[in-house]
Amino acid sequence: MNRLDALKRHTTVVADTGDVEAIREFAPQDATTNPSLILKAAEQERYRDLVDRSLAAARGRAGGERERTEVFLDELFVAFGREILRIVPGRVSTEVDARLSFDTEGTVAKARRLIELYERDGVDRERVLIKIASTWEGIRAAALLEQHRIHCNLTLLFGFAQAVACAEAGVTLVSPFVGRIYDYWRAARGVDDIPLDDDPGVASVARIWSYYKTFGYRTEVMGASFRKAGQVVRLAGCDLLTISPQLLTELAGSDGDVPRALTPDAAAALRLERISLDEKGFRWLHNSDEMAVAKLAEGIRLFDRDARKLERFARERVAG
Repeated sequence: MNRLDALKRHTTVVADTGDVEAIREFAPQDATTNPSLILKAAEQERYRDLVDRSLAAARGRAGGERERTEVFLDELFVAFGREILRIVPGRVSTEVDARLSFDTEGTVAKARRLIELYERDGVDRERVLIKIASTWEGIRAAALLEQHRIHCNLTLLFGFAQAVACAEAGVTLVSPFVGRIYDYWRAARGVDDIPLDDDPGVASVARIWSYYKTFGYRTEVMGASFRKAGQVVRLAGCDLLTISPQLLTELAGSDGDVPRALTPDAAAALRLERISLDEKGFRWLHNSDEMAVAKLAEGIRLFDRDARKLERFARERVAG
């Protein structure tokens, strides 16, 4: 048995790509997308029809270039999501604009718009997760959306305060970023690598998963942003793991067993204390974690940079 198939015995595998053919190759349960992944796919000739259909919908709308560009982008995200859902049996995650990270009302409005487009195309909202940054404002938006069966994937999650607030808000899924936590501490320690036994990204996801299971939260944990296959293997047993095509290829190309690493017994042995956070408590606990503060701010900037690249691509098509 290859290690990818062995991993699937313990964990739901999610493809971290917008490439429909890559998703078809690895047969994951779910898939996640973001502006960078969508741009990479949209520039390929084989997805030209999705771009053209989205462009036609935008040109048919009233308004100026900005309004038509926004329509084009919404249509494009949903077009790729719809194609992905023809392959995966589970869900696809579709991201809201990073510029809405501190705008609760704007995030709610954009999420509702994306769900409207999916449902217009015959996709049940139960198969869509709206990706939102794990700011206090984003978490509040997710809490409102979940009340209307619009399910959310809270991304850019680096600190325990974010994880606790998401669980208390009743969000469907959180995506702790293993690789970016690893990057931060590797740079802070001035080392080329951190052994898996001491990997702070792996430890963060294990702690969050254990906390949720200990106190019965329904929120699922999906480890994300991996740098090496060993990090993936060390989190076998996590609810979901979203993995890049490169690492999926590596896992599928190597034989061996993958034992379950995260177990209810191991979680119980940690003897974790339950905490509750209002806004003041959240901001104080989050601010106490220098890494989480730095990586959340950086992550929003990087997501925005990638979104602006996709927006330029969109403006060129709309203007043309």
